[in-house]
Amino acid sequence: MEECSGPRMESRPPGLPLPPGGPGSRSGYRRERHCRPSVCKEFLPESLGSTLVRTFHTKSMTKKIPLVSLALICLSLSPLHSGAKSHRDGEWRHFGGDAGGQRYSGLNQINRKNVARLKRAWTYHTGDYSDGTVYRTLSCFEATPLMADGVLYVTTPFARAIALDPETGKELWTYDPKIDRTKLYNLFINRGPAYWTDGKDRRIIYGTLEGKLIALDARTGKPCQDFGENGIVDMHEGFRDKYPNAMYGVTSAPTIYKNIMIVSVLVEAKVGPSPAVRAFDVRTGKQVWQFDTVPKPGQVGHDTWEQDSWVERSGTNVWMSVSVDEKRGMAFLPVTSPAYDFYGGDRKGQNLFGDSLVAVNANTGERIWHFQIVHHDLWDYDLPAQPNLVTVVRNGKKVDAVAQVTKMGFVFVFDRLTGNPLFPVEERPVPSSEIPGEKPWPTQPIPLKPRPIARQSITADELSRVTPESYAKAKKWFEQVIPGPIYTPPGSKPMLMFPGLNGGANWPGASFDPTTGWLYVAISNLGTVIQMVARPEGSFLPYIATFPTAGIAKFPFFMDGETGWPLQQPPWGTLVAINLNTGDIEWEKPLGIVKELMAAGLPPTGTINLGGSIVTAGGLIFIGGTTDSMFRALDKKTGALLWETEVEAPAFAAPMTYSGPKNRKQYVVIAAGGGNKYTKKFSDALVAFALP
Repeated sequence: MEECSGPRMESRPPGLPLPPGGPGSRSGYRRERHCRPSVCKEFLPESLGSTLVRTFHTKSMTKKIPLVSLALICLSLSPLHSGAKSHRDGEWRHFGGDAGGQRYSGLNQINRKNVARLKRAWTYHTGDYSDGTVYRTLSCFEATPLMADGVLYVTTPFARAIALDPETGKELWTYDPKIDRTKLYNLFINRGPAYWTDGKDRRIIYGTLEGKLIALDARTGKPCQDFGENGIVDMHEGFRDKYPNAMYGVTSAPTIYKNIMIVSVLVEAKVGPSPAVRAFDVRTGKQVWQFDTVPKPGQVGHDTWEQDSWVERSGTNVWMSVSVDEKRGMAFLPVTSPAYDFYGGDRKGQNLFGDSLVAVNANTGERIWHFQIVHHDLWDYDLPAQPNLVTVVRNGKKVDAVAQVTKMGFVFVFDRLTGNPLFPVEERPVPSSEIPGEKPWPTQPIPLKPRPIARQSITADELSRVTPESYAKAKKWFEQVIPGPIYTPPGSKPMLMFPGLNGGANWPGASFDPTTGWLYVAISNLGTVIQMVARPEGSFLPYIATFPTAGIAKFPFFMDGETGWPLQQPPWGTLVAINLNTGDIEWEKPLGIVKELMAAGLPPTGTINLGGSIVTAGGLIFIGGTTDSMFRALDKKTGALLWETEVEAPAFAAPMTYSGPKNRKQYVVIAAGGGNKYTKKFSDALVAFALP
């Protein structure tokens, strides 16, 4: 067992004083192994640089990463704004409510006492969805609308932008970039726009699957002529000739910081253009900075890629929205796994910054600290969600922190300024690989708190028994697979992996209540059967992943293809409340129902879910996401169901809430589009609820 969280790459430009008593080098970069992420003072925002006194490295290591290293850094901390005050009262100006992704609203007109009276206020049909009958690509309406300066803004799966009256749902304007709908994508997805204003100019900014950034006048919907070329920036410029057919697009909302927008991108899982995170000027569209998630020679982390394996390396991108600490000028990047997802013999090494949470200077893009959550990923365990910037109480003191949910069911919580874990993290040995040429990293970081909130293993006793037919199918498959514990590398025999490709937490992420310090996370308990198969000599890769259940379950999941039910015992989906002050689980409830099983007398099983939550000062959590097409309100303290209603299709999106600019009514809005991989229901409905 290694005694710390793995190598951390520390930048040591010439002339920077070494920390007293610590190893290092005055010139170049040196690979060091220590228990806490390094903090680069020279890259800290101006507002922080003066507070940094000195950095120490530990001379000895313990088996657990300490809670907070008082010797590491002395900082003058200022409390995080509450979610209610970090954006204008009654509005929803960011994808995550505020720039820090808390998904909290201070509105309380709708509350525990009256939520049972909630009614549909209006419904807007975008007209944009694809069920496979016209276009080859399916759609999923995953957008979270924004409400700013009296207007509601939303984007559709076809990348149309729409402005609505927030009180009536009346259409004010639309803009259509006319993406090629005949092209085959993974899914038609657009998770929403960003909003920027300087008090006079107002802009809606968003990206498309085709890699275009679009800036629109928020009042009229017309392209901003001073942005790029006629309101559009082509992100393919600079590599189009080399990679003319590269999949390089935007599916998530940009994050606004001052006059900068930080853009996440979707890339192909093969060689291709740089997966770097890029920031652009919101007025001109010119690039302001770039952070290389696959480090180039001379950059921190480059030596974690053996030989030339970094060259043209794809994956390792950030495809979800980033979070920004606006006061301190820090951006937090949730980086995904390197390509290829399940074979790493051609990229030996730890592979920074794959699967890392990276804090950068939001003005310049320079690294402040990083923590790698998965070393040398062989499981497609991307960091899937926007980080939550939170404030917690530790040892009687407020600590500004950042929480990162994961596909593995782990929740990591770090000091926002230093990257130190707030709860102990152990590097534990994990299984090796029998695939020739593969060299897995020997350990993986395991947080001791909070406990795992998703299933990470399975035994024969845990196979589904909800019906005799379900058990028969589960038993048949289980006899053909190796039920590997978490972090078992895929091998030449079928392996049942928990969590699977879409298990644990996913892109909708978590919501945080700043008044209590509780984090709310929706989880899917879903496994994947995976098997590595040798390729003919001379192939691009010697081994590729196959999914034996794909022909039966229609998808690479451990599930019944006819019913869509997972083949292990419930719960199949849960909503979990975590007290981040203590790391304890406060409650855990099945999320969603299967009507056929309820009718047979079974308790709620939960369902696979793909939706986010919001939490409000009214004591409520609002969440959709379940395959039963229900939208729910729960008591945030107990998890008790207080209200539910059926919408047009599963609400595979995160809701938002706002106060009507004229009538001051509180509205809750959710996109109910269905689609994706888990349902045959498709819709184009944007639905608003309010008290009568």
